[in-house]
Amino acid sequence: MTSADPDLARDIDALCRLTGEFTLRSGQVASEYFDKYLFEADPRLLARVARQMVDLLPEDTELLGGLELGGIPIATMVSSQTGLPALFVRKKAKEYGTCKLAEGPEVAGRRITIIEDVITTGGAVRDATRALRAAGAVVEVVVCAIDRSPAGEDPLEDVGLEVRSVLTKAQLDAVRGQAR
Repeated sequence: MTSADPDLARDIDALCRLTGEFTLRSGQVASEYFDKYLFEADPRLLARVARQMVDLLPEDTELLGGLELGGIPIATMVSSQTGLPALFVRKKAKEYGTCKLAEGPEVAGRRITIIEDVITTGGAVRDATRALRAAGAVVEVVVCAIDRSPAGEDPLEDVGLEVRSVLTKAQLDAVRGQAR
C-alpha cells in the first residue's frame, strides 16, 4: 500500500466522520461512521480519491467493477481517469430486462478489479466476488477508499482477495489525533 496523503486523509476525516451510534452492514454497532457519500458527492474530493486509486490498480486490470451503490461513482471517476471500462455490480441480479448482476461489458474471462468505498468486514465485496467468479471473471484485488478492518487483517482472505486501500481507519485516526 502507498503511504496516505495526509491532506486527503484530513479532508475526508473532517467531512465524513460522524459520531453517534451506527449499525453497520455487518450488524456491528460502531460509535463512528464514515459517511462516504459526503466525499462521493463532492466532485473535487472524489477526483482526489480516484487519483489515489489509479496507483493501486493492478496493471492487468481489464474492467473496474464498482459495487452498488457507493463503489459506482468511484469506479466511474477512476474509469474516466484511466480509460478502463467500468462495470456496475448490483447487490442482486435485477429481475427484469436483461436480469444481469453486472451491468456493462461481458465479464467472462476478464480481469476485474473491484472498486468499493468502505470495507469493514467485506460482506458486499465477498458476495460480488463470488458472483463475478461464477460468471467466469478473474477477481483477485479490491481497491477501496477506506479500509475500516482491524490493522494487519485482510477481511477478504477467505475468498483470496487482496485489499488495497487509499486510506485506513488507523490513518484517519492519526490525522484526527494530530488535529486535537
